[in-house]
Amino acid sequence: MTDTTAAPVLDLQDLHASLTDPVLDAMNFLNEVVGRFPEALSFAPGRPAEGTFETEDLARHLRSYTDHLEQTRGWSKERVRTHLFQYGRTNGIIHELIARTLANDEGIHVPPESVVVTTGCQEAMLLTLRALFARPGDTLLVSSPCYVGITGAARLLDIATHPVPEGADGPDPDAFLAAARRVREAGGRPRALYVVPDFANPSGTSMTVAARERLLEVAAEADLLILEDDPYGFFVRTGAARPTLKSMDRGRRVLHLGSFAKTALPGARVGYVVADQEVAGPDGRRSLLAEELSKIKSMTTVNTSAVGQAVIGGLLVECDCRLREANAGMIAHYRTSLATLLGELERHFPEERRRALGVRWNEPTGGFFLVLDVPFVADSAALEHSARAFGVLWTPMSDFYPDGGGEHRLRLSCSSLAPEQIVEGVRRLALFIESAAREAAGRA
Repeated sequence: MTDTTAAPVLDLQDLHASLTDPVLDAMNFLNEVVGRFPEALSFAPGRPAEGTFETEDLARHLRSYTDHLEQTRGWSKERVRTHLFQYGRTNGIIHELIARTLANDEGIHVPPESVVVTTGCQEAMLLTLRALFARPGDTLLVSSPCYVGITGAARLLDIATHPVPEGADGPDPDAFLAAARRVREAGGRPRALYVVPDFANPSGTSMTVAARERLLEVAAEADLLILEDDPYGFFVRTGAARPTLKSMDRGRRVLHLGSFAKTALPGARVGYVVADQEVAGPDGRRSLLAEELSKIKSMTTVNTSAVGQAVIGGLLVECDCRLREANAGMIAHYRTSLATLLGELERHFPEERRRALGVRWNEPTGGFFLVLDVPFVADSAALEHSARAFGVLWTPMSDFYPDGGGEHRLRLSCSSLAPEQIVEGVRRLALFIESAAREAAGRA
């Protein structure tokens, strides 16, 4: 007699292949590693500093948004209540405020209808990839190393990616052009390329203005769309802010992906994509790509939380849709944090010591991250030893390389630490590196 009460055991091999991909584990690792080692100082996740967060701010932002609707737009209290408590417009309810903010902060001038408000930037990536990649041979060109969120999303959707090695100044436009030609020669269709032009995660590299101009030329020459991800552009350490690719885009080649996680508050889970490309239907009807993305969104998250949007909307109203100016304090904080990290690395590893150990690092001009090259394998086992024995966390770089590599590199993020924590964290990190380097030398 068959036991009908026995619970089924699912075979992992019968589930989607992405579930065995280490890239999908990497995102959970970044979210959970701090909780596993609460006493360790953490250079691991790129989360924003919490020094300016106050729970009272949430209520104030909500009130600012409802006041905006009632006083500026003339809405009744009943309409505002429905606006916040019910399902809303699929593509978002603060799209007009976001469009105004992009115009003020970035010189990006697009109709509000081209802005899709998403549940974090991760959903913006998923919607965009699902819409653009229609054929089996469609391929996404990515930098190597690359943010795992985009490569993981592509893996979930069975989209092929083609890695392009990153240079000291970020993505090389002509390397992307050569990669597009290789994909075509192999029978594929290079559909789009993904870039983080400013202070990229994980490498911290930035593209020059000339390279941005060349990348737009390459996109037109190779018939590529550009997925521009811009979470860190405000946070300049040295020099002036550089223009976004979208602000330079005259041929509507760029889809601009954004988030309020770093510039406002991550808990709201509000991101967006600017998709102002025209779409022509078989019946001759034309629409914005943003309208087409709403069809996909309606079958995934239905719509982005109205309450989360209202909190962000109120914050934008309070700063008159000038978020860069509102971030002046945080820009200064992150500038100090990165300068402190670089200075402490230099203090603990002066040139002679660097040469002796085989240690080096890059010097980003802004953002949250830098990359450290070390003379040992910087894997999860080394990380656990670092956390348990030395009380310091970092991120292995190997998960950021779609084509393999990065085993002797680690990423440091200074965004969530105070300067005194960075000083102590680098002291612990230096002790760990020296210990691991001696152990590696002894095995050689």
